Amino acid sequence: MRLALFQPDIPQNTGTLLRLAACTAVPVDIIEPCGFVWDDRRLRRAGLDYIASTLVTRHTSWQRYRENGHGRLVLLTTHGDTRYCHFTFEPGDTLLLGRESAGVPDEVHAAAAARLVIPMAAGQRSLNVAVAGAMVLGEALRQTDNFPRMQGQDG
Repeated sequence: MRLALFQPDIPQNTGTLLRLAACTAVPVDIIEPCGFVWDDRRLRRAGLDYIASTLVTRHTSWQRYRENGHGRLVLLTTHGDTRYCHFTFEPGDTLLLGRESAGVPDEVHAAAAARLVIPMAAGQRSLNVAVAGAMVLGEALRQTDNFPRMQGQDG
C-alpha cells in the first residue's frame, strides 16, 4: 500500500499525510511541482519529527511518476464512481490524492484503475485532503490486514 500526492498545494496537509504515513508504515510518493517549498516550516510543523521516519519518494512530474509505477492506481476524487467502502483494496494499491485547489487533470483520471468517492451529506463539496486520505487509507489497511503490528501484540 502507498499514498501518492499529486502536486500538493498546502504544506500543512502534506505534513499531516506524511505523519499518517509514518504511523502506518506506508510509503509516500510526492508528484511535483508542489505549491510550496519542500522545507516549508508549516510542513515541518504539521509533520513534526514523523517526517524523518517516512519513506518519501519525490517525482519531478506526472510523467516521471508513471515511469516508476507502483501497483494499481486508485484515485480519491469527488468525481468518483465507486464509494470507497464498497471497493475491494489490494495490498499493492497506490491511493492517489489530488491538489487541494484543483484535484487532478483528465489525464490522471484516465490513468486510474479506480475512482473512489467518499459519501457526504447533500450540499457539501469535499473533505480536507488529509482527512479523506486518512479515511480511505484506514479502510484499505483494514481490508488488506496491513496495519503495522503493535509492539508486544500479535495483531
